[in-house]
Amino acid sequence: MNATMRLSCGVWLAAMLAGCTSAPSKPEAVAHMIQPQRVTEHRGHDDLLTAGLGLNGLRAMAAPAFADPAQPTAAELRRRAIWGNWRGIADLSPTGGYGQAYGSVASVPGREYSALAKVPGAAQPHRVLVQVPDHFDTRRRCIVVTASSGSRGIYGAIAVAAPWGLPKGCAVAYTDKGAGTDYFDLDEQQGAREDGTVGALGTDALAFAPDAPVGASGVAVKHAHSKDNPEADWGRHVKQAAEFALAALDQAFPLAAPFRFDNTRVIAVGISNGGGAVLRASEEEGGWLDAVVAGEPNIYAADAPGARSLYDYTTEAALLMPCALLDLPAETLPQPPLRAQVEPLWTARCATLKAAGLVTGGDAKAQAASARAQLKANGWTDDALVAGALSVGFDLWRAVAVTYASAYGRYGVGEHPCGFAFSAQNPDFSARAASAAERAAWWSDGSGIPPGAGVGIVDTKLAPPDFTLPGLQCLRALQAGDGDDARRVQAGIAQAAARFPRTRRPVVVIHGLDDGLVPPAFSSAPYVEAARAANPDVRYWQVRHAQHFDGFLALPAYGARYVPLLPYVYAALDQVDATLDGSRELPANALINANPRGAGSVEASQFAIPR
Repeated sequence: MNATMRLSCGVWLAAMLAGCTSAPSKPEAVAHMIQPQRVTEHRGHDDLLTAGLGLNGLRAMAAPAFADPAQPTAAELRRRAIWGNWRGIADLSPTGGYGQAYGSVASVPGREYSALAKVPGAAQPHRVLVQVPDHFDTRRRCIVVTASSGSRGIYGAIAVAAPWGLPKGCAVAYTDKGAGTDYFDLDEQQGAREDGTVGALGTDALAFAPDAPVGASGVAVKHAHSKDNPEADWGRHVKQAAEFALAALDQAFPLAAPFRFDNTRVIAVGISNGGGAVLRASEEEGGWLDAVVAGEPNIYAADAPGARSLYDYTTEAALLMPCALLDLPAETLPQPPLRAQVEPLWTARCATLKAAGLVTGGDAKAQAASARAQLKANGWTDDALVAGALSVGFDLWRAVAVTYASAYGRYGVGEHPCGFAFSAQNPDFSARAASAAERAAWWSDGSGIPPGAGVGIVDTKLAPPDFTLPGLQCLRALQAGDGDDARRVQAGIAQAAARFPRTRRPVVVIHGLDDGLVPPAFSSAPYVEAARAANPDVRYWQVRHAQHFDGFLALPAYGARYVPLLPYVYAALDQVDATLDGSRELPANALINANPRGAGSVEASQFAIPR
């Protein structure tokens, strides 16, 4: 870890205010304080940052085992969730440089405080959790607040915020922002308790208990079935997590209480959906937030030129991209997907798109050119298409569209307008009841968005010759159509649009120019342009040769051509922290010419981090 990263996160109040002199005084008190419901200690063979696994344990290909797969303990579930979320977010491969060129996996002993919280008006809770290191300095108070990426569970941002905050002695506050892995088994009427273990409806307090019809079967997923459209409240989720952190610190250090926003530094950081959430947090009233670092944010500046909603470009990509990729030279696409395996499927998609009148051309070559031309005309770059091949190969576009259509429309179990549902599945993809072992592992192993962890997508519209096309067309019609369901989904998308910062403060937005899941042309670029009118202190780092998923850089073809984004997130945190200290100016805007590692190992010099 470099000298800058060793700088203390917290400072005296005078220095805190000097770094952002145009901001109003921070509020003393907070409303809606949530008290911790559960406190656990993590020392010795356990810790806050890696659950005692260390770098070697995180790199292990096999997940930490359960002594009894049908009844894992809360500690076993926590360790496995931390393992899975680290691997899902960071490149931990031996050549990836994590823990050497950047990042930290230091053993940090301390306590965790957790609770289930509700923002006003929500039907279902979101999880909040605060990690308090033993070496937290009550004289130099700091909180790093974060939100899970994607639809991940409560540890879904541990690789983003904790490696920077915990070694410095900052408390790290998390929210799953109303999504997460609190799946509910409709057949057995069982869900996740606050500690992640399985509990029964009516007997135990559950993190998610869906409003479901009697006799419903399958699996309810909170992001899809809460009826809350959680994305509309992302900013409030983050602020409430920061409020909860103050309550936890009061409990952890009663002699130093009260902890308030006016005597504690608060920096928000997140990536992907978490990046969007921390930007949305900057909209919240009160001047409670000191700085924001947002990586590859899913953010929708509705009225800004070029801005498109996630649902818009996801449903477009789900339909057209498999065909369009055939118009790119095979050698330009990383593997997976394996071109020889997917080319027949992509060719079939071209034919069915032609039959549906969605592309032109008399053969697959011409049809692929037509599909690619449409995507390019709508703002996709070839770099985004190349990186987007991964989302095609893993059927991620469809997975996102299915869940988000339900969330935006506030549909409950059994109400999806395109007939989609979730369930454990047989090899032929037919629905079946989940086993006790599958159910027990959902909380630790799930990503919050099926398929995964033994839960699949049930598509009632499957039909030859292109089995998933009818369902995808239905999903796209919710974006482009004018029926009742379409208007309902579109209203939910509008509710999730950004409203821009209310207070001037340091904000650094970081985005890879090759991002194929959340292309910057649709998200961060229009947002930054519009947000600067409200907050001139917004800075923008654009990183060449960076795509969306650091975790996939462990795959040789991806690691050779792309750089990780996390080093830039950590560096931006260093720099805004120093800005708040008054020891440096705000970071400058930057177009960063990073160098991929090729066949070698990552070295810090390859990142070309702005200084």
